[in-house]
Amino acid sequence: MTPKVNYSIIIPMYNEEAVIQETYRRLKVVMSGTSETYELIFINDGSRDRSAEIIKEYATWDETVKLIDFSRNFGHQIAITAGMDYASGDAVIIIDADLQDPPELILQMIGKWKEGNEVVYAKRVKRSGETLFKKWSASLFYRVLRASTDIHIPVDTGDFRLMDRKVCDEMRKLPENNRFVRGLVSWIGFRQTAIEYERDERLAGETKYPLKRMIKLSLDGITSFSYKPLKLAGYLGVLLSGSGFLYLLYVVYLALFTDATLKGWPSVVGIMLIFNGFVLLMLGILGEYIGRIYDETKGRPLYIVRECHGLHKQEGPMPKRLAGYE
Repeated sequence: MTPKVNYSIIIPMYNEEAVIQETYRRLKVVMSGTSETYELIFINDGSRDRSAEIIKEYATWDETVKLIDFSRNFGHQIAITAGMDYASGDAVIIIDADLQDPPELILQMIGKWKEGNEVVYAKRVKRSGETLFKKWSASLFYRVLRASTDIHIPVDTGDFRLMDRKVCDEMRKLPENNRFVRGLVSWIGFRQTAIEYERDERLAGETKYPLKRMIKLSLDGITSFSYKPLKLAGYLGVLLSGSGFLYLLYVVYLALFTDATLKGWPSVVGIMLIFNGFVLLMLGILGEYIGRIYDETKGRPLYIVRECHGLHKQEGPMPKRLAGYE
């Protein structure tokens, strides 16, 4: 008889009161269909509504429901990380609470995992209910990221995925503060495969990734896995310096060998603005990398838990980012 497999479903949530009950219902239907043991780990990322209270109530009579309640909002990627720190399953599945990613796809992921794949990620072929700008900017980001890094980070994928226990254990060892989970999973390696699907419109509520957070996630992804922006800044510096030198030679030539003189301070001011703009751009790029170095040297924990229901951190080597905070 094949032993039962324990699945851990990680569900980060932030102000999802309007949808969390339906999320719970659909996950229960899907996971009950496996006839195997499982746990539903909800991470309350500082919600200001009743999301945590609803899950606490479920946990009183459903032993599969677990809750990690943060002391404040630490961010989506940190909530996922906390779920992995506490998950006990042989397979760990990440899914958002907004139901844009269909829970029913989990069964296909499990099937691919049982075939020997250690990471099964969901690739979007269509995104319903999103603006043209959101679709265009997301597509552009993934392609810029792919061109900037030396590792293969699949395009058009989010954090909706299944990971084998050993992949989750390796993820727990990574100490980064500015985390880009889908990139870290690609960096770790192992056997990975995709399942294509059409992403649904939000069932209720508002997106938790406005433009500001999208930009932050994009910067985390690019700066965590590539230093090509720094190299690009150097190349642009050489190009602009060379152009300036040639222009200077042209000015000297006009002064020595012709009677013509260059007139027009606007052109000079324009050139100065271009060069100064480049310097500021380069300083901004350097600042992004230095800021991330500063974050890593602080040694603060990634998150603070107010309370847990039915969970304990997994045994084994303690992640460096948790040392001293147990």
